[in-house]
Amino acid sequence: MSTKTVGIVGARGYTGAELIRLIDRHPGLDLAFVSSRELDGQPVRDQIEGFSGDLRYENISHEQVGGKGADAVVLALPNGKAAELVAAIDAQAPGTVVVDLSADYRFNDDWYYGLPELTRGKYAGQVRISNPGCYATAMQLAIAPLLDRLAGPPQCFGISGYSGAGTTPSDKNNVELLRDNVMPYALADHIHEREVGRQLGVPVEFMPHVAPHFRGITMTVNLWLQQPTKVDEIRSVYRDRYAGEPLITILDEAPWVSRIAGRHGVEIGGFTVAPGGKRVVLVATLDNLLKGAATQAMQNLNLAFGFDELDGIPVETTA
Repeated sequence: MSTKTVGIVGARGYTGAELIRLIDRHPGLDLAFVSSRELDGQPVRDQIEGFSGDLRYENISHEQVGGKGADAVVLALPNGKAAELVAAIDAQAPGTVVVDLSADYRFNDDWYYGLPELTRGKYAGQVRISNPGCYATAMQLAIAPLLDRLAGPPQCFGISGYSGAGTTPSDKNNVELLRDNVMPYALADHIHEREVGRQLGVPVEFMPHVAPHFRGITMTVNLWLQQPTKVDEIRSVYRDRYAGEPLITILDEAPWVSRIAGRHGVEIGGFTVAPGGKRVVLVATLDNLLKGAATQAMQNLNLAFGFDELDGIPVETTA
């Protein structure tokens, strides 16, 4: 296949940096532009270790993005910032593949919701792709294999590294406030709670927290089942469901968030059945900047362009 070009809007952020690295190593993708107001004019290689090209960051207006002629544009912007850019692309280059990493289109049926391990069968050539949230990815992959056995809403206790709060200063990425601390926030009606409920078709109860580590999510999920089940059967259900998924590893023991940082996959394990057999607890971990954002965007770009879904993703770094 011919080489495809990709532009990134919001390239200054943590996820934008990871995307630059992934696209740079991809055999069939070239970076067309990287847009950042703060880094305008600076060489990308000064910010991204290992990047050797001559590309520079640009401060590109909404109207200019559509005229750049890229085959795909990835929007790595905060929530609420995508609509004007999408409108400009629709007006100038409607056939451009757009992958939006924010929550702005995750509730829009006109956009493909791209969590490949669960939704790739629904992809039918859409050029508007909504990338799932990081917490939402962990929750859905942890819940989906037992979805048809549930007796009530899953309860999900999530802890993220502070990179999940982005680069704009706030309490949730203030290292001093987080030191020796775990910070709860948005304990009901979090947007990822609604996202997962919409995608899985069941209500979900989600309690997010931020911890002092930089990257990685650990998600402890409590599930009540309709019928008593033994732990070996539960583990087998997950191994069968995710057999052939190179980015998902099923463990016997509970995964550690420190072991998933910098890796592109998901680990699910720690399967525990309470007395009576109807309550199951399990743990999922992923890197919020990779499988929770940039790696998943790469899977979606590959899907849109007809490449192998894992092209450009170093699968060998997963267990």
